[in-house]
Amino acid sequence: MRLTLEIGFSMLYCLSHSFSKALSILEEARFKNVEIVDEGLHSLNEERVDAIRKIAYDRDLEISIHSPFINVDIASISYQKRRASLRRLKKSILLSGKLDSPLWVLHSGLRNNSSYLFSDVNWEMNLRSIRELAEFSKMHGVRVTVENGISNLHFLLSKVEDFNRFYDNLGDYEIGLTLDVGHANIEGEIFRFLKEYAGKIVHTHLHDNHGISDEHLGIGDGNINWRRVIQTFKEINYKGSLIVESVRDVDGSLSRLVRLIRETSILN
Repeated sequence: MRLTLEIGFSMLYCLSHSFSKALSILEEARFKNVEIVDEGLHSLNEERVDAIRKIAYDRDLEISIHSPFINVDIASISYQKRRASLRRLKKSILLSGKLDSPLWVLHSGLRNNSSYLFSDVNWEMNLRSIRELAEFSKMHGVRVTVENGISNLHFLLSKVEDFNRFYDNLGDYEIGLTLDVGHANIEGEIFRFLKEYAGKIVHTHLHDNHGISDEHLGIGDGNINWRRVIQTFKEINYKGSLIVESVRDVDGSLSRLVRLIRETSILN
């Protein structure tokens, strides 16, 4: 039975492995959609892009890129830190364009401990930075998508109401939403996101937790109602990829996801 939703996996789970090991995993990928994390040992450069592009061509893979996130804050009140973050992110966009990667996933900026002294400066810097990245990405054929974060980790864009304000303020920029189902579970808003942002969700991260912390468990190892999640994706006619972003039991999660998709198809 042909799957009615596109699925794949994130290389986040092997981020501590060497880049050569990551390439071996890519060569053996069982699913067409793979998200590469441009961070740490897997940070992209021209040589690595060439290696990934060759494998993607040979295996007919569709590659998405998760932007760098360590020591990156596009909403920083510090001009120097913000510009350094944007330089790093623009390099990632440039390399993503050379990979012909259709989607580039971005974390929003953060509220910092001094935000109360500066009114809404973090929010304005975040908005300004995302606009700048959107303009830059357009020149390189890359589509920026923003991932929902977690409010207790200080991400400016975590809840539905944050995205309501964001899209109201954004202006004429095409920024899609990468729905992180695990993060949305912590906020208690999975189905609110799916209902209110059905037309904006272009990419999805799937991992489980118990609604308290960002555990990145295998699918079925937390308290998320995955059958309802998959059913809702079908109801909203979702056309993007479902990317497993668990840090353990990735193969098991992919197998369970395939089974869930098939079971909900039979029920329909």
